[in-house]
Amino acid sequence: MAETKDRSEREDQFYSPEGTLPLPLDNPKDASQILRCPSRKEAPPSFGQERLWFLDQLQPGSTVYNVSDALRINGPLKVAALERSLNEIIRRHDALRTTFSVVEGKLLQIISSSLNLSLPVVDLSNREQEDKARRFAGEEARRPFDLARGPLLRATLLRLGEEDHVLLLNMHHIVSDSWSMGVLYRELSVLYETFLNARPSPLPDLPIQYGDLAVWQREWLQREVLEKQLSYWKNQLENFSTLQLPTDRPRPALQSFRGERQSIELSEELAQGLKALSRSEGVTLFMTLLAAFQTLLHRYTGQNDVVVGSPIAGRNRAEMKGLIGLFVNTVILRTNVSGNQTFQELLARVRDTALEAYTHQDLPFEKLVEELQPKRSLSHSPLFQVMFVLQNAPSEALKFGGLSVSPVSVDSETAEFDLFLSMSESTQGIKASLEYNTDLFDAATIDRMLGHFRVLLKGIVDHPEVPIGTLLLLTEAERHQLVSEWNDTKTDYPKNKSIHQLFEEQAERTPDATAVIFEDQKLSYRELNQQANQLGHYLIELGVGPEVLVGICVERSFKLVVAMLGILKAGGAYLPLDPSYPKERLVFMLEDTKAVVLLTQ
Repeated sequence: MAETKDRSEREDQFYSPEGTLPLPLDNPKDASQILRCPSRKEAPPSFGQERLWFLDQLQPGSTVYNVSDALRINGPLKVAALERSLNEIIRRHDALRTTFSVVEGKLLQIISSSLNLSLPVVDLSNREQEDKARRFAGEEARRPFDLARGPLLRATLLRLGEEDHVLLLNMHHIVSDSWSMGVLYRELSVLYETFLNARPSPLPDLPIQYGDLAVWQREWLQREVLEKQLSYWKNQLENFSTLQLPTDRPRPALQSFRGERQSIELSEELAQGLKALSRSEGVTLFMTLLAAFQTLLHRYTGQNDVVVGSPIAGRNRAEMKGLIGLFVNTVILRTNVSGNQTFQELLARVRDTALEAYTHQDLPFEKLVEELQPKRSLSHSPLFQVMFVLQNAPSEALKFGGLSVSPVSVDSETAEFDLFLSMSESTQGIKASLEYNTDLFDAATIDRMLGHFRVLLKGIVDHPEVPIGTLLLLTEAERHQLVSEWNDTKTDYPKNKSIHQLFEEQAERTPDATAVIFEDQKLSYRELNQQANQLGHYLIELGVGPEVLVGICVERSFKLVVAMLGILKAGGAYLPLDPSYPKERLVFMLEDTKAVVLLTQ
């Protein structure tokens, strides 16, 4: 299985590069305490959980909201200690013991007092183990969860060799997000080493549980707080336009969520150029990359109103930081992008939009959809169809009691949106990973799109002062194809024959082939040649020959083609006269050219 330096490429984290926009751990707008209830057995769902439960009811068995991850573990692994560590994490976090049921018409989180998870070991220690492990991980990632029965966490250990294992972890998004996976791994690292040495857990009790947060959220988001948030977003999204992306196929009536992912690496030189531009313009790297992506969408669609969603961690209180659960929220970043503004001007606009969105980030996306009531469709997500995120959190080395541990990518083959561009920083540069809906796009289209994005970023770094409509998109190979290959249209034609003679030769080769189509009528080469010959003989009788000019004033039809060929066959030259011209202009043209014959209707 391929190792990756990015634990998650999907969502859920907003980090501020270079410290230009710090993410607060305490919410200054509301200091009310989230009350802890140690014996909570049920709780209302959070707004995010409510939406995911509804979507699960709408499409039972869907796996698009599975959160799948894997760790490659090399060394003398003790399976019992690993299993005990996972169960201690389940004990600590109520969310991992939660299922969902409708009680007296209301959806509730049902929190079990205990849950013991077994860790099955699947032996793949034979030939082709890497391919088998990859297929097994993909199958696990695409196995649905039962939200009513649970458990909503699955763990499987793949044994590839005596000291070579892969730990597969799958959770439903309704109880987890990418930040939660980081929490889980940190606790797993501490607990494994602790239990390996027969010591008690050093982890302190959690100050609150996810159910406590859900209760607080519904009590807090009322009246003035709700109205202030809603007022901003209603004004921000008034009369917004849906992106009309040029797709390879028409959008199906029902979204299948089938997806794939392609990635490119931006060079260290380009990455440093983007960071330098960000510093000089007083913005974050996130804002620069977002502005570039919105420029690309503008160039692809021709639309100035570009709406993009972006996930944000949603953990703006200290007590939320160490919890496993669904905290991620989505903010909508709407920017007016016109081709005549410079990238620097666009960047200033994006900066203002982003800062305002973060100021009003507390309104759950689900609540916004509920209040705005946009026209709903099963063919795409509401409000936006394109997502963007920059994940630039510093990666933490995992330590498992002397074991070598590294993240492994798992391909779920799903796509929640039409396009989801996830970017992440690394020591080599910046990685851009584009997840796409395979119902709409071919792999070749996405490959070209990523190539265009790379070229666009290079142009932005080199010339941020030029209008974005003039920035290059085509790669060097595409420019060569367009300018050189497609313009190489030189063809050798007989130089001693005129066009009507070549037409006659074609009529002899393919007499029954269609030569002309007009509306619902057709003429074969034989029929067109015969009619042109008849007219040519008639024009010769009228004195038409070399150096004789014949006017043609005919509406677009078969007769126009017959007239042109007939005049040439008679040896004359034709003067085109548009019937829509003013009468005076037509009279002047005939008098000025002294045309001796006029063909008309």
